[in-house]
Amino acid sequence: MSTSTKAVKTSNEVPLQVPSRDIWDAKYRLKDRHGRAVDKDVTETWDRVARALAVVEGDQADVWLPKFRWALENGAIPAGRIMSNAGAEDYKPAVSLINCTVSRTIRDSMHDILDSVVDAGMTLKAGCGIGYEFSTLRHKGAFVFGAGAGTNGPLAFMDIYDKMCFTVASAGGRRGAQMGTFDVGHPDVRQFIEAKREAGRLRQFNLSLLITDEFIEAVKQDTDWPLAFPLHSGEKEDVKPEDLIYRDWPVVEDAYTTDDEGRVACRIVEVIKARELWDTIMKSTYDFAEPGFILIDQVNRMNNNWFCEEVRATNPCGEQPLPPEGACLLGSVNLTRFVIDPFGKKPRFDWDRYRKVVAIFTRMLDNVVEISGLPLEGQRKEIEAKRRHGMGFLGLGSTLTMLKIPYGSAESLAFTEEVSRNLALEGWKQALELSREKGMAPILAEDFEITPKMLRERPELAKDGYEVGDKVPGRILHARYSRYMQKIAELEPELVAALSEHGARFTHHSSIAPTGTISLSLGNNASNGIEPSFSHRYFRNVIQSGKKTKEQVEVCSFELAAYRHFIAADAVESDLPDYFITADAVTPKQHVAVQAAAQAWVDSAISKTVNVPTDFPFEQFQDLYLDAYESKLKGCTTFRFNPEAFQGVLVREDDLKNTTYVFELENGETVELAGDEKVVYDGEEHNAANLYDALKEGTYGKW
Repeated sequence: MSTSTKAVKTSNEVPLQVPSRDIWDAKYRLKDRHGRAVDKDVTETWDRVARALAVVEGDQADVWLPKFRWALENGAIPAGRIMSNAGAEDYKPAVSLINCTVSRTIRDSMHDILDSVVDAGMTLKAGCGIGYEFSTLRHKGAFVFGAGAGTNGPLAFMDIYDKMCFTVASAGGRRGAQMGTFDVGHPDVRQFIEAKREAGRLRQFNLSLLITDEFIEAVKQDTDWPLAFPLHSGEKEDVKPEDLIYRDWPVVEDAYTTDDEGRVACRIVEVIKARELWDTIMKSTYDFAEPGFILIDQVNRMNNNWFCEEVRATNPCGEQPLPPEGACLLGSVNLTRFVIDPFGKKPRFDWDRYRKVVAIFTRMLDNVVEISGLPLEGQRKEIEAKRRHGMGFLGLGSTLTMLKIPYGSAESLAFTEEVSRNLALEGWKQALELSREKGMAPILAEDFEITPKMLRERPELAKDGYEVGDKVPGRILHARYSRYMQKIAELEPELVAALSEHGARFTHHSSIAPTGTISLSLGNNASNGIEPSFSHRYFRNVIQSGKKTKEQVEVCSFELAAYRHFIAADAVESDLPDYFITADAVTPKQHVAVQAAAQAWVDSAISKTVNVPTDFPFEQFQDLYLDAYESKLKGCTTFRFNPEAFQGVLVREDDLKNTTYVFELENGETVELAGDEKVVYDGEEHNAANLYDALKEGTYGKW
């Protein structure tokens, strides 16, 4: 008598695609200074990273090494800087393991502006992205008392940062990434919105507006909107009271005037209609995909560190709102690794293994703080005090497809919330265990004095008997009074009570990053972050060393590769079931709903792009960001293919074929080429669309 057990199909069986292996080789494989491979294969990359993180455990390193290695094999993917640089000290000793940083506050002086450029250059050289707020700088034409003349304004200074970033080659062959944020009430806000319409300008920046509740309400009520900047003491005698407005301001200079609540007196430079400014913002993002949208009051309202920091900027992709000199390390769990019986009669998600991976991965990311390699002392102090990290996930769209759940459906929203909730609860359980074992984040051991503003923002403090001037431990303000932890307490009250007593190991645990090359390479082209797949067969524009323009790489989605592996080896897009959803088939409202389902359990933010077709009507687009506001998101970004402005990183074959690019020759003649045509120029073969972009933007031959 014999018995047999039918093997269970899992998504882990799908072979690594050739483009995925190539990107791993270019981006994450450790090589020596001669370009010779140190990591013989992907397995050795995992081994290198696991060893580097296990060493932090000291005499317990041998205990944790196999656990860390198991987590990496089962879907834990540290962010790109960790994958590239962990354990690489012998080959590149001056690089960092941190993806996300924010500049110190740039004060309104030439000396501080230029000092900040130096700091930013060192940060980019170490391989870190960086964000800045530029609305602390006075508007164009404003009088500078020391110089006795008018200033060129913040946009002119942003050009300096842009050129610096372009010049500084970031570590590991990666170009620098920057975010520029700008207050919606600044006098130069319209110039900021339109800045990137000039070919080649600010191309090393992502741009986002800091949108306040006050502005949103002015838009909804169709009222006036004052554009203002802090009043310098030397201007007081020239200003009438009706020309002033008091606003919260990130910098309080000695030369500024404040009221009893600490708000700064600002001179009203111009009054416009809020709705007109709103329409300008929406038309720009419709045509140029920028500026992004940061709901800054919601960011600060939901910040776990509400009692000790004010956020005014984010990392380059927006998933990490950070205080001045803030830094955060990232990692994503590959959800596709937990699908059992993909496309089968009853496909399911392995929740037990998922929670186990999250638990181990939390410890791994916490260990990165000890070996961060941040270049500036202020950055190191900040991350060591708060130990914030941002764990998220990738492959949501691919996973939903393998589970036969259409992205954007009610069932997909429920799954997204469950994935996020499990990640959060398991993460905060580990925050408690690690705190008991290794100690809480130092900031939570400090005492903080209760201020009138804190009582206004958290009236429950007064109900609990606290008064102005009382000293309260950070661990209590973090666990009991942050809005996010109060939500955790609704499900796990005993856990949060224990965190208020023992403190958490870190102040923040989660964020969802875009995971572009991580998804493409180590994720085997699983869908990026929280997104659906862009397309199931498309081209990706990749910067390759030695190439004068971006190289176009054809890839297929992980779910299509899995479908071919498990169901039909020769399947093409037209053969796929209707639950195979792509980004432009998801309505803007569905995109926002998916982000909202995750945001409820993510304590930092989410990088999410609302993709809309090129022919999507502006009338249906123009109030999209109001939906984001009502959904209590912290930010939102959109993308519509517009070849007149740019083509983007991901491009569909039909979009390339249907777009004509016109090249002007030296003799004045013109040549018209379809975007997907190959052309030989300067002794090298290029894709026509990429060559056009490189020549227009001034990047040709400069990668």
